[in-house]
Amino acid sequence: MHLRYSEEVRRAREQGVPLVAQETSVVAQGLPYPDNLGAARACEEAVRRAGAVPAPIAVVDGEVWVGLEEAHMRRLAEGKERLLKLASRDLAVAIAQKATGGTTVSATCEVAAAAGIRVFATGGIGGVHRGVAEQMDISQDLWALARFPVAVVCAGAKSVLDLPKTLEALETAAVPVLGVGTDELPSFYSRSSGLPLEHRVEDAAGAAAICRARFETLGQGGLLFTVPPPEETALPRAEVELHIASALAEADRQGIRGKAVTPFLLSEMARRTSGKTLRANLALLTNNARFAGQLAVAYAQGAVGR
Repeated sequence: MHLRYSEEVRRAREQGVPLVAQETSVVAQGLPYPDNLGAARACEEAVRRAGAVPAPIAVVDGEVWVGLEEAHMRRLAEGKERLLKLASRDLAVAIAQKATGGTTVSATCEVAAAAGIRVFATGGIGGVHRGVAEQMDISQDLWALARFPVAVVCAGAKSVLDLPKTLEALETAAVPVLGVGTDELPSFYSRSSGLPLEHRVEDAAGAAAICRARFETLGQGGLLFTVPPPEETALPRAEVELHIASALAEADRQGIRGKAVTPFLLSEMARRTSGKTLRANLALLTNNARFAGQLAVAYAQGAVGR
C-alpha cells in the first residue's frame, strides 16, 4: 500500500516513537463542526501526553495519509466539499477517483496494519445492527478486527447496535474482547450493558502483554480493549435505550438505511438528550485516546526490552 505521512508521523517513525492510529469518519461524518475539530485535537493531545504520536488516517485527493496536516484535518471537519465515508471496501474507489474522505474503523485498521501501527483509538466500533434479520446490516468493522493485527481501544460497540449479537459475532470471528478495569461490556454512552466479558485487564502494561502474545507469538489478528466512558459524563443505560428506540423509529420513518444510519442516530440522540450524548461522546473519545497512548508506549517498551 502506497502511504503518505504527515511530518509529525514521519519524524516519529524515524525516531522510533510509538504511534496511535485514529479514524477520521468521526470528524467527517460523526460530529458537527466545530465539535469534530475540537474532538480531534483533544484526542491527539491525549495521545501525546501519554508519550505517543497520533496518526489520524484519511484519504485526501486519492492519497492515503497516515497522520494529517492541519489543512487536511480542517477540510474533513468543515465539510465544504463532498466527503466520503470510507470503509475498507471503499478505499479503492476513493483512490482511483482521487476523492477525499474520512476512514471508518475497518479502513483505519487496514491502513494502520499496512503502516505497522499496532494500536488504534476510536469511540465505538460498528457491529450487528438492530433488525439484522430483515436488513442483514453488519459492519465491515467485525471483518477488519478479525483480519488485521491492530489493538482497537474503544468504549464498546455503538449503543445503537444490537450489542448481544455484536458480541456473539466477535466471538465467532475469534476476536478477543477485553474490559479495561471492568467485567462488563461498556455500551458507548453508558458504562454498562448487562453483557459479561470473559477477560479483563487492569492497565496498559497488561494489555500490551496480551497484544504481544496475539501479534508476535501467535501471529493472529486484531483484538478489542473496551474502556468504560468517564463516569461524570456517562448516561444511564435505560435512558439511552428509550432515546435509541425513538431515534430508530424516526430513521425508519425517513427511510434512512446503511452507512447513513449511524450519523443520523448520533445527531438525533444529541438533539433528544439536549446535547448530553454529544458531551459523553467527546469525553469517551479523549478517554480512549489516553489509554491507547499508554498502550502504544507500553507495547513499544516491551519490544525494546526483548
